[in-house]
Amino acid sequence: MTDDFMGPPWQMDWVRSARADRDALPPAVRDLVDAVRAELFTVKDPYFRGIDNLPDMPAGCWVEPGRSTVPDGPHVAYFDHGRGWLRYVFVHRIADPQIIVEEVFWQ
Repeated sequence: MTDDFMGPPWQMDWVRSARADRDALPPAVRDLVDAVRAELFTVKDPYFRGIDNLPDMPAGCWVEPGRSTVPDGPHVAYFDHGRGWLRYVFVHRIADPQIIVEEVFWQ
């Protein structure tokens, strides 16, 4: 193990309720969540900071901070043209940085 900051792909964990909500979605919506998930754990910065770090999200999907006053806090990845979202945080640890999905919602 090195002391350098690890890069993608990131570990991704789900809160149990978020995993259950994701598993209860219709298959087409689950595919959208999986596409957003794939982009989140393979991108260099899951918070998409910087002009050169633009997400390659599926159509109708985008990411923004949960609160503009806390840019390093929870973020929301919207999918299905805003009909659903996935709230997550990125835990910056040297040994094992990871993304934690806290909530999945779709209406």
